Amino acid sequence: MHGEYKVPDGKLVVVDLNVEGGVLRNVRVAGDFFLEPDEALLSIDAALEGAPAHTDAAGLAARIDRALPDGAVLLGITTEGVAVAVRRALAQATEWGDYDWQLIHERPQPPALHMALDEVITTEVAAGRRPPTLRVWEWDSPAVIIGSFQSLRNEVSPEGVARHGITVVRRISGGGAMFAEPQSTITYSLAVPEALVSGLSFADSYAYLDDWVLAALGDMGIKAWYQPLNDIATDVGKVAGAAQKRVVGPGGGPGAVLHHVTMAYDIDADKMLDVLRIGREKLSDKGTRSAGKRVDPLRRQTGLPRETVIEKMIDSFRSRYGLTRGGVTDEELARAQDLVRTKFTHPEWTARVP
Repeated sequence: MHGEYKVPDGKLVVVDLNVEGGVLRNVRVAGDFFLEPDEALLSIDAALEGAPAHTDAAGLAARIDRALPDGAVLLGITTEGVAVAVRRALAQATEWGDYDWQLIHERPQPPALHMALDEVITTEVAAGRRPPTLRVWEWDSPAVIIGSFQSLRNEVSPEGVARHGITVVRRISGGGAMFAEPQSTITYSLAVPEALVSGLSFADSYAYLDDWVLAALGDMGIKAWYQPLNDIATDVGKVAGAAQKRVVGPGGGPGAVLHHVTMAYDIDADKMLDVLRIGREKLSDKGTRSAGKRVDPLRRQTGLPRETVIEKMIDSFRSRYGLTRGGVTDEELARAQDLVRTKFTHPEWTARVP
């Protein structure tokens, strides 16, 4: 069995192993990390040898911690990262390069249609009828997008959205409310087979699926990092928030994961405060006193037009994993439009948590 895991802000860990009699055998850890002293690598292999195959990541990391020699230095690697690579090997997880990725980047569309397309495309990936897909959104109007479990009245100001002509929609994933304007926001979705994140905890899967965009931002001169649970931050502020939804496959089999991210390119903080009810508790956990300081637009940090930032993100993904331009099929669009009518513009869904 073979497993790989890119440690967030670190290096690649590769594990090869067998399972015999319910325990790990012939474990070999490798990667492009740094480790001192040399014999520490043998200690890691020995610590994993004979471990029960059902041991969770925390238990595997604890075995490694106990086995490392005094003064061992790990650079670009963590014992938790090694443990995750082991769990991915045991889960027979796939890698980014195992797939033929498709890009969807089409004309501006209404907010409710974007919600519906996320559901339809992820369902198609879960059924094996569509390849893993990167979809870059273009908005035709401003919107507030609330999380699946948020209270509508607690998150959105009716007076504010009416004053600014803003559409309110509810997405299928959890997380917090987002404010989006067509030329001020960059939004994308990844619809991926569940096998790509096998062996990862839900929390670890956020960092794993965000890693490519951190590299893309780095290519544009922005040092960004994953900030648990679901933010992308820089040293001058948050720039993006992510959310996920798991979709079960046909007959209850392996499904797909929807991972979508909204990035602040040029946020109108005053308008955002007028349409969103952002409480003191939410601000306090971000360490700020002003909601306007919670986001730091990419326009100022990159000095690049929005279209150029998107182009560079797409190019970065393509250079790493390959990417073929595609589109929403007629059947997918018809199903999405039906969901717009029956779900995403229907008060029973939008106000399902009043």
